[in-house]
Amino acid sequence: MGNSYAGQLRTTRFEEVLHNSIEASLRSNTVVPRPVFSQLYLEAEQPPAHTGRPGNEEEEEEDGSESNSPPVPYQMKPPPEGCCTTDGFCQAGRDLRLASLTSDLLEPPPGFLLVGTKAPGLPDTLLVCAVDRRFLPDERGHNALLGFAGACMGCGEKGFRYFTEFSNHINLKLSTQPKKQKLLKYLLHRNPQGQLVRGAPIYWRGPDSRSRQTPSNTSEGHVTSEELLHNPALTAHPAHTPGSYTDVPPLTNGSHAPLSQQPLHQSCTLSNGPSRPTVIGPATHAGPPKKRHRGWSPESSSGPEPAAVNMPTSSSSSSSSHINRNKTGRGLCFPQGSSLTPPSPGVSVTVPDQLLHTCRLQPVIFKGHGTLPPLVGNVGEVCVSPLLHDCYQSSQTLPQVYQHYGPSPIQPLSTQMQVLLTVYYLVQLGPDQVPLIEDLEQIFMRSWRESHLSEIRQYQQPQPSPVPQPQGPSGGLNLPQAQPLTPNQLPWLAQLAASSCGAGVLVLGEGSSLAQGLAQVFSSLMEGRLTHTNYVVIICTATGQETESCVVVTGKHQCRALAESMLSPAEGLKEITRQLSSGLTQDLTAFCSSLGPDGDMDTLLDSVTMETSSQPSPLSNRGQSPKDRCSEYCVEWRQVRPIQLAVARKLLSHVCAIADSSTQNLDLGSFDRVHFLICVPPSQITFQQTLLHLWNSGVLQELGLEQECSSQQEGERYVVKMDQDARARIDDLIQEAHRNTYTLYILVHDHAHWDISSGPYSGTGDAGLGLVDRLLNSTRIRDAPNILTLHVTSFPFALQTQHTRISPYNEIHWPSASNNDVDLYHERTRYFGVSELLDSTHSGSGLPLLRYDSSFESMASALEERFPKLHSAVIRTQVLVQHYSVALMAVSGRVGDSGEHSLHKHTSVETLEIVQSLLNSAQRCPAHHGHMVLLRIPSLALAAWAHQRLTNVRERLGLQEKFEIVLGNPSQELSIGACFTQRIRAWLKVQDDDWVPRTYLELEALPCLLILSGADPLGESLPRSLKYCDLRVISSSYLQRTALEQELGLAAYLVKAESQESRPPHAPGLDSDLLESEPDKLSCTDNEEDEGVSDTPSSAPAAPSSVPAPSPTPALSSAPSSTPVDAPQTQRRASKSTSSDSSSPRTPSPLQSCSWSRGVNRPPSVLLPRALYDIMTASDGSGLPRCTSFLPHLSVSWASSFRPLLSKMMTCTEQSLYYRQWTLPRPHHMDSSNRAAEGRADNFHPRRLLLSGPPQVGKTGAYLQFLGILSRMLIRLMEVDIYDEEDINYSAKEECVQYHPAHSRWPDPDSMRSMPFDYTIHDPKYEDISSVYCPDYTPCTDGNPRRQEEVYLRRRTARIKLSKYAAYNTYHHCEQCHLYMGFSPRYQMYESTLHAFTFSHLLLGTEIQLYFIIPKSKEHHFSFSQSGGQLESMRLPLASDWNPDSIKSPIFTPTTGRHEHGLFNLYHAMDGAAHLHILVVKEYEMAVYKKYWPNHIMLVLPTVFNGAGIGAAHFLIKELSYHNLELERSRRVEGGATAGEVWPFIILSDDSCVMWNTVDLDSLGSSGPVERNVSLKQVLQHMEACPQLHQYALCGIRQWSSRGVAAGVGGGGPGGPHREPFSRGHLHDFLLLNVELSQDVQYDRERFTCEDVDFSLRAHSAGLLHCRFNNYSVMKKQIAIGGYLTFIIKTKVSDVPTSVQPSQYICAPDSKHLFLATPAQLLLEKYLQYTSQHLFPLSTDNYTHPILSVDCYLNLGPEVTVCFVSSKPRSINISTTGLLFSGLLLCFCDSFVTPGFLKKFHFLKGATLCVICADRSSLRQTVVRLELEDEWLFRLSHEFQTANAKEDRPLFFLTGKHI
Repeated sequence: MGNSYAGQLRTTRFEEVLHNSIEASLRSNTVVPRPVFSQLYLEAEQPPAHTGRPGNEEEEEEDGSESNSPPVPYQMKPPPEGCCTTDGFCQAGRDLRLASLTSDLLEPPPGFLLVGTKAPGLPDTLLVCAVDRRFLPDERGHNALLGFAGACMGCGEKGFRYFTEFSNHINLKLSTQPKKQKLLKYLLHRNPQGQLVRGAPIYWRGPDSRSRQTPSNTSEGHVTSEELLHNPALTAHPAHTPGSYTDVPPLTNGSHAPLSQQPLHQSCTLSNGPSRPTVIGPATHAGPPKKRHRGWSPESSSGPEPAAVNMPTSSSSSSSSHINRNKTGRGLCFPQGSSLTPPSPGVSVTVPDQLLHTCRLQPVIFKGHGTLPPLVGNVGEVCVSPLLHDCYQSSQTLPQVYQHYGPSPIQPLSTQMQVLLTVYYLVQLGPDQVPLIEDLEQIFMRSWRESHLSEIRQYQQPQPSPVPQPQGPSGGLNLPQAQPLTPNQLPWLAQLAASSCGAGVLVLGEGSSLAQGLAQVFSSLMEGRLTHTNYVVIICTATGQETESCVVVTGKHQCRALAESMLSPAEGLKEITRQLSSGLTQDLTAFCSSLGPDGDMDTLLDSVTMETSSQPSPLSNRGQSPKDRCSEYCVEWRQVRPIQLAVARKLLSHVCAIADSSTQNLDLGSFDRVHFLICVPPSQITFQQTLLHLWNSGVLQELGLEQECSSQQEGERYVVKMDQDARARIDDLIQEAHRNTYTLYILVHDHAHWDISSGPYSGTGDAGLGLVDRLLNSTRIRDAPNILTLHVTSFPFALQTQHTRISPYNEIHWPSASNNDVDLYHERTRYFGVSELLDSTHSGSGLPLLRYDSSFESMASALEERFPKLHSAVIRTQVLVQHYSVALMAVSGRVGDSGEHSLHKHTSVETLEIVQSLLNSAQRCPAHHGHMVLLRIPSLALAAWAHQRLTNVRERLGLQEKFEIVLGNPSQELSIGACFTQRIRAWLKVQDDDWVPRTYLELEALPCLLILSGADPLGESLPRSLKYCDLRVISSSYLQRTALEQELGLAAYLVKAESQESRPPHAPGLDSDLLESEPDKLSCTDNEEDEGVSDTPSSAPAAPSSVPAPSPTPALSSAPSSTPVDAPQTQRRASKSTSSDSSSPRTPSPLQSCSWSRGVNRPPSVLLPRALYDIMTASDGSGLPRCTSFLPHLSVSWASSFRPLLSKMMTCTEQSLYYRQWTLPRPHHMDSSNRAAEGRADNFHPRRLLLSGPPQVGKTGAYLQFLGILSRMLIRLMEVDIYDEEDINYSAKEECVQYHPAHSRWPDPDSMRSMPFDYTIHDPKYEDISSVYCPDYTPCTDGNPRRQEEVYLRRRTARIKLSKYAAYNTYHHCEQCHLYMGFSPRYQMYESTLHAFTFSHLLLGTEIQLYFIIPKSKEHHFSFSQSGGQLESMRLPLASDWNPDSIKSPIFTPTTGRHEHGLFNLYHAMDGAAHLHILVVKEYEMAVYKKYWPNHIMLVLPTVFNGAGIGAAHFLIKELSYHNLELERSRRVEGGATAGEVWPFIILSDDSCVMWNTVDLDSLGSSGPVERNVSLKQVLQHMEACPQLHQYALCGIRQWSSRGVAAGVGGGGPGGPHREPFSRGHLHDFLLLNVELSQDVQYDRERFTCEDVDFSLRAHSAGLLHCRFNNYSVMKKQIAIGGYLTFIIKTKVSDVPTSVQPSQYICAPDSKHLFLATPAQLLLEKYLQYTSQHLFPLSTDNYTHPILSVDCYLNLGPEVTVCFVSSKPRSINISTTGLLFSGLLLCFCDSFVTPGFLKKFHFLKGATLCVICADRSSLRQTVVRLELEDEWLFRLSHEFQTANAKEDRPLFFLTGKHI
């Protein structure tokens, strides 16, 4: 339904168009002629050609067509699946036929009409629908907006913006394009019988309407200005939602058209550029997008609602132009007796005396172009504002944004075009509207962009198109060069534009100078000729001079609003205080006190006082009894909600991100505790409120500060008000942080948007401003490495500028309900904030929560005109206090019925409703719980006066014990009456008699009127009993987003989610005032008298619910209470009450039901000034509320006028980026000095965070929880999970022999040899493996053995704080170990060398090549050849060398998968001692380990070992070390030393060893041994200093256990009577290995598990000596990531790990089986581990008949016992005499295993044999060689192989049974 006629350029000459316009004006008698702009830019409305058809309905059907082209076949969009498609029904299946709905009570939404729609499938039937009356014509066929807005009366769905969409919904099966002109045929109305019937037809064509004819050369693809031109018919309908201030000036006025207009082909433009002209930018309004309004004359009396013609609703009725202030921050207002210094010489203008007295207004002059002449005389009664001049200047710099386009014909808007657009903007404003400079900026920007759209698009193209553009008017981009608008044309055009609004805008263009025009304006004002003129535009276009202009505001309402907006908020409050103190308000007070014929308020109050003085209060003599208690009362503000914990975790993650960044700005690992200080605004309530939350949060206990704070008031040391006393507290914190470098200090700046003034600018001004900048932005806090600043605010916009100190990555935003973030946290409450309040105004159901009071506005406006010298806040406060006073008198019932009824006309319905709810809410609860009413009065002086006046009225009415009146002064403590304090104390069950409430939260359920004062709310939280938020007195002048949203934020509320299940999701709680038949609700919504409370009857009926609630008529406020109630309304009210009661578990009577508990989950109602209501409910072009496009704060300015609007789809992060790009701090902003250093793009503070969230959502609780979990995290960073398990497998029957004294420092070799070797495995990590048979051990049979998968879950750990000798992973950062880690400038990360090292070994078969990665700083540990620098060997010390700061043994740590978590930082563990540490890594992990550990030596295993296990790593380490020992001996011999002097020991350490302990030998004589933490250096030096150490092959230490050192270190086992300092047995995890003695015993390079057990057994059988130092222990950290025990079993067909059962690890040879991509040895080990109980059935749980394992140890599962024997000659084995074995395991038998060797052992009948070989051939040869078939029975089916492919070299094994 596009408008193909719109936007075509008129091609006639300017003079001809002007002549035609004048001629049309002369010929017209009833309508105003269209301005010349409409004729220049709109196509002529040609008379329709005669088609021979009569003017019937078929002709009307074609009126909506925008083209004469034949109809295009239309294909309807297929209906959604499963919906109804029956004719006469909507897609929801609801009946829409008029015959079916004729008796239904259908109520269309406000502003909608019921319309009968033609249904092609049902020719004789009309469908009922609701259509917005704005899009329907009047009886003359005019005033219909193009577009559509409809609602379905069947299912109730709303929001249809396109008729095509609506026709699909109501199942109009059409073959052509749906058009409303063809289908919307009749209006529907109700006949006298109440039935819905067809009414008058809809006249889509009026008698003087004309068809539009489109020229044949119109290009459909041409971008025109049609989208920009709108008619002011938008303001003709009162139901229209207020739209944007950027709506376009009217370009047509009525349906009049020139008699003769011929389209020509010559363009005449008004643009100062060579492109397609335009007037203004595209308009944004609340109606359908991209539709041009039809012509309508504001002076025409025709129309359905003539009374509403002049009602302005397209924008706010009282907004301010001060939004975008000048660079100094405010306008110029001349004081009395002063004169304005002229910026340049010129003729001065004298301001007449008595100007304000005569005109009753203070004119405001907007400086425009040129130089404003100086004013002299009575300049104190004139205000001069530079805002318009600044707007013009900024629009001139718009093309600078497009400098990247290069040289182009793009030019700024001309002076003439700016003035003309200004006139049109003023013309479209309503009589009560005030201009907004920001709207004018948007008009300039859009007009400029639309004028240069072709050039901008041309320069945006990547390269010119080779296709030539068509020429002529339809070419789109190739328009002919336009003629600029000349100065001579400007006055004529401006006057023509102003003629459309009558006398509202006057253009003076005849004068030769601005001085002459101003003098004429002043003269006209004094003569009273500008009574009906709101704006005078003075234009001077003298020949040879630049165009000069200015705008004089002469409307009374506009002058007042603009003058007050030119004062800063602080200056406005000072002016109010001055007027109150000087007595200027006495006349106003006397006028408000007078009630006219009804008497005087004081007289009435005096009479009431005399009557009530002798009556006792109904509450004063009432004692406390159990009946007075209310079981429904509960306080919920102490609970922590899930979403608060989620936000706290988000804060923690951001802190960790700062710590983990490469900038090293925060070292969390160096802090061991948290301290904090919370900075709050200087509000005593906020201060006490924060203390209350702090005390109840438990944070002080978590941080270990509860000893310092024994009461809530002692917590004041952690909260500080930002006043002059805060400096000392901040200085103390800085000094304390400097002393305690291991404490992290969190400086929380709550309500951070409050004071953002710069310290230097505020140093001489207000003492309270600039303090935050001077204290929190000081260099001492910025440079302190252990102070982190957290800003918390609901309005972060002022902190998000181009010079902000906060990185966008350090912003944390509260989860939004719009994108369902809140649903992730299982929140039981739902936030009801500003957006939900605004949604309630559009819901159309019930009374909106956000509304205004028209009666109050009317009275305030009348008094503002009567008292022009008084500030509007003074007047509005006086009126409001009078309303409350009268309402108290009326509702109290003390005045009498006649007097009560006469008082209603002196107050408003809204005020009566508030007061009645306040008085009656406590009467229905036995405990007198009630509601709170918030009265917001920013001025402290006005608030004190209102409190005094209302308190006086309350006491004179005898209501002092029914409700409390609280004065909320930020600088004073809360003052509550004694009786109310006692009542609160009983509710909260407080035992302290001296307790008094200190916060508003503690006033929960107290019936009270809270008068909240202060320039801005300072973070005070309000209780859930808040029911009404009266904001009728707040200023409408300061239109910043922060100022508006923080006032509305007072009504923010948390609604229980479960109570909203039955309510509409778009606006929960909207109908909360109508859910129940409450006695405290006035009949303003139901037109029914209250019957619930007998002593206070309701007496003020109001509009029924079908009338829009925000605008009750004045007549309703004075109607008598005896208005009869009609039956339908009574029934409807009863049905609502019944349904509500039936949903509750019980139905208490009104006198027993607690009104507070019923209303505690309902959001409060908010009353706004009409001006702010229009602003808040209007939307901008993006669909967002109008306030979001305002300047975010007074202290910032827009970076450019050429800025986009905020988008509705923007997230909080995107909004932050928007403000960071488009706002600049003003000079008095604290961030204005935060300039980025040279070469940097920003100057962000690295330790500064910003937490933003909506008001009263729970941010305080979130950051308090953050402090707690941060403390816990720091403790966890200083603590690790240590394996804390007792040694296992100890026998109580073992003899206790003491081989060494308990105080022995070193072992004796002879004593160690005499000590029997302990075959039993005691390490608790091996609880799930096969035990090793030992004759002296008797297993414990108590309890059931655990399954293998439960072992890891069962392993016990303990949280142990790291000592100063701990080993660390890569997350540890401190200055001491930076050099050790390689983060020093001396050693770059890439300064390391890769060296190859080749050696051969008999078991390897061939030479093997290893690689060393050696950093430059570690090359001194190696020797290189002198010729080519080839690596020769690793240097080893001599045995005789001794250095107290050095470790002789090289440390080898094999690791895999733990490049981040491995404990390789041994700097602190070694206590700074020099040592050689080598990481043994696999080849594919070399790069990542090098990245994280650049200063560590790395030994890279060969490629063939990438899939190997820990056995291969240990094998290569040991054999390489022995090979290096021989090389070093050769090198030392050449140097003169003997070969035996080279140190032969190495250390094999696990990568999870974190700390080491020693037994304090001095404590052995006391109650028991005591362990203490020592450095690894001390442990190793002690072991290396052991006498005769060369006789030991392996030395180790025990694993730590918290159960004491006596458990398991001696023969007595746990709790044994003695303690053995040394023992001989298995060693694990941390070994001192003698590579020389153990050269003949190698680690099994194929092993993946239990390689250390296997090695220990073979080493012992070889006669090597083991020694475990029991006085030392190692703590192992639990690391769940990586490690050699992490095995992945996956198939060959997929790399994804799959679930493979252990039985599938093997298969029959040559069978078709799923092969696995896992090493064969690993499959074999895992198979034997899990299935050995089936393979060896006789061995299960049979310790006395173990399995004989020859030359190796394999884990066969915990159910099986293995007896290890060695076949080597002269080996040491246990005695097996008389021992019967239940099985035999032969794994890779060598030549020492012979048939004779096996015949020494005896087996049970049916024992199992398992022979394992590398291939089938070896398997058979082994069976033959060992003559196994003589005693063992084999079957062919008992031969198996691992599930490996042939190329993966599977292992084979054969099983048999003993005969």
